Amino acid sequence: MVTNPPTIAAPNKWLVLATLAFGTFMSTLDSSIVNIALPTIRRELNAGDSVEWVVLSYLLTTTSTLLIMGKLSDWLGRRPMYIAGFVIFVCGSLLCGLSDTVEFLVISRIVQGLGASMLFAISPAIISDTFAPSERGQALGLMGAIVAAGASAGPVIGGLLLGRFGWSSIFFVNVPVGLIAIWRAWAVLPVSATEERKPFDLVGAGLFLVGVTTLLIGLDFGPEPDYGWNDPRVIGLLGTGAVLLTGFFFWESRTPLPMLQLDLFRIKPYTSAIAAAWLGFVASGANLFIIPFFLQQLLHFTPQKAGLTLLAGPLTLSVVAPVGGYLSSRVPTRWLSSAGLLVTAVGYFTFSFLRPDWVWQDVVWRSSLVSFGFALFQSPNSSSALNAAPLAQRGVASSIIAFVRNMGLVVGIAMSAAVWYSVRNRYALTNHTGPLDTIAQLRGMRAVYWAATGLILTAVAISLTRSSTAQTAQPSVSGEGATA
Repeated sequence: MVTNPPTIAAPNKWLVLATLAFGTFMSTLDSSIVNIALPTIRRELNAGDSVEWVVLSYLLTTTSTLLIMGKLSDWLGRRPMYIAGFVIFVCGSLLCGLSDTVEFLVISRIVQGLGASMLFAISPAIISDTFAPSERGQALGLMGAIVAAGASAGPVIGGLLLGRFGWSSIFFVNVPVGLIAIWRAWAVLPVSATEERKPFDLVGAGLFLVGVTTLLIGLDFGPEPDYGWNDPRVIGLLGTGAVLLTGFFFWESRTPLPMLQLDLFRIKPYTSAIAAAWLGFVASGANLFIIPFFLQQLLHFTPQKAGLTLLAGPLTLSVVAPVGGYLSSRVPTRWLSSAGLLVTAVGYFTFSFLRPDWVWQDVVWRSSLVSFGFALFQSPNSSSALNAAPLAQRGVASSIIAFVRNMGLVVGIAMSAAVWYSVRNRYALTNHTGPLDTIAQLRGMRAVYWAATGLILTAVAISLTRSSTAQTAQPSVSGEGATA
């Protein structure tokens, strides 16, 4: 049962989008800005190798709680959950800036990650509530441009703040900006429909939270030289995560009040969109892991030159994503998303010819081609998924989209490391050379891009199975601000 809010004047949908874009930019920026400060944090806090938990704790918290936050937003309403998420994010940022030990910084990052999880999970659902089905693709395309802008601006802004004010400034800057964003969200965001209050599925939430966390830690440690995929701890983490997630789906199929309605996955357009997106982000994770090593180890680029070269992808994405969203209301999603994936597959295929004599232009046009295709795919695909989801489950449906993105990137990094290292080592063993030999490295990296191409072509086949007709979303609830 869905409870309707009181009828109120529809808010300006573009003000709502601008408010959400502000929050998305901040949380995305914070994800990318921290990486550049890790060496400084390691030195000043005497963190040693434990500094990786500054990033890992944020990633684990965000990914493992996305589904829970989406479900809570269906019950409590999008607006209060989104504002609460921003408050938690700002408090976490303040605690991060005040941290004087790496342990306190990691705990603060967990708090920050909880807030970011609420922002990531709920933003697409608010867009879906506010915009008509024909406009959702355009709105999500603009949000895709904001995500790309945040990712590309992070290292630049982080470098400026780090050089002038120290590492704590990258967290303190979120506080005044976040307070302004909270005020705007309170004033602008519409009231949304809520489900009838029922007991929360604590067992399902616990199984999902612990299962995803252990699986992600195993995937993160697997490629590490200090562990390896055969390490009993890694095998134990992966096995525990798989068992707990299997138990989660088993429980959800039998409990009368599940956190995740599995019937959602019987909606073919939604399932096709989710599966295609997951494969696309696995390939993206593989590329994000491999390309910096290629630029710095084999082409001998400085970190600054490598960073500037890698800006080509996010910049292309920020330009093309709104175009993909605009076209999504005019071209059937089946054909537009599939065509975008085909372009992406061509881009990854051209990367499979890596050579040690490439110049920066050789990387830039290939990265731009990959991002051009993915920008055409991503916004229409997300819009198609949200249009197909029932209104009462839109918060969960939105959080699943964010979850498969994060999970796909982590799996892609682990997969690319496994393929790269195994092919490289096998070549070195067969040809009596070292694993750091240039040819051995190239063989391993090329194999990763072959795998990425195969993943994207599989995603194309899945994308083509969805209906070619536009999905008709459920009627908008009065007060949600949807426009015909």
